[in-house]
Amino acid sequence: MTAPDRLSRLSLNQRTIANADLAEAIAAARAAGLSSIGLWREPVAAVGLDQAEAMIKESGLRVSSLCRGGFFTAAAPADLERAHRDNRAAIEETARLGAATLVLVPGGLPADDRDLAAARARVVAAIERLVPYAREHGVTLGLEPMNPIYAADRGVISTLAQALDIAERFEPTDVGVIVDTFHLWWEPGIEAQLGRAGERILSYQISDWITPLPPDTLLARGMMGDGHIDFAAFTRAVAATGYAGDIEVEIFNADVWAQPFDDVLRTMSERYLELVEPHLSST
Repeated sequence: MTAPDRLSRLSLNQRTIANADLAEAIAAARAAGLSSIGLWREPVAAVGLDQAEAMIKESGLRVSSLCRGGFFTAAAPADLERAHRDNRAAIEETARLGAATLVLVPGGLPADDRDLAAARARVVAAIERLVPYAREHGVTLGLEPMNPIYAADRGVISTLAQALDIAERFEPTDVGVIVDTFHLWWEPGIEAQLGRAGERILSYQISDWITPLPPDTLLARGMMGDGHIDFAAFTRAVAATGYAGDIEVEIFNADVWAQPFDDVLRTMSERYLELVEPHLSST
């Protein structure tokens, strides 16, 4: 299989080159020989949804996901209603852009709130309220469990097991899960949970866990191969579920962001071909 064929499932998540605007990200993905891109709502909004839709159609790229919806955990009714309206807008954008899924980041604890159980319950209630609207627009919601270091401020759902407990309340066509190596590599029993997830895996996202962690832990993701994650074992477990979708590289790292876009994509593609792609067959 030639290198372009071997890259057919590799997707550039826009945050990996966070300083790029939408046009630059599309150009970089195409120059690297990629077939898909994971979009973020902010760069889309910067050009306007109509223009973004036209740019994607002209590019010929698939949209592997749109990030992000979610942030469901506000306690005040007005804040919950505001989040609901924003998520409805995100669903509409996902449908317009032809994205495979809308990524949902659960949200953290509200200010001065320590009731983790209640925050998690609000995530369930918010998703339940959104499902009919998402179904109407042909959008599948992808709940993303996040590493526990973000439980307070970003993601009260910390494990794939927790995310599946929520997703399994709904039809697989309505709600699935996002599997991100950075968030889940540490989880005890992760292979069994991936098997449990099966067809609910909507996106496989990859980046590495690097140490020491930077002062801003949001920027703690490394390029594959620069950290501690066993991508061969993790990828084999994902492949064993039958997952055949795109593999997004999503890296939050100031040093990576400072590099030229083409250099980042070159390294990203090389590491993917070395560490991930050889393990995508489930046989």
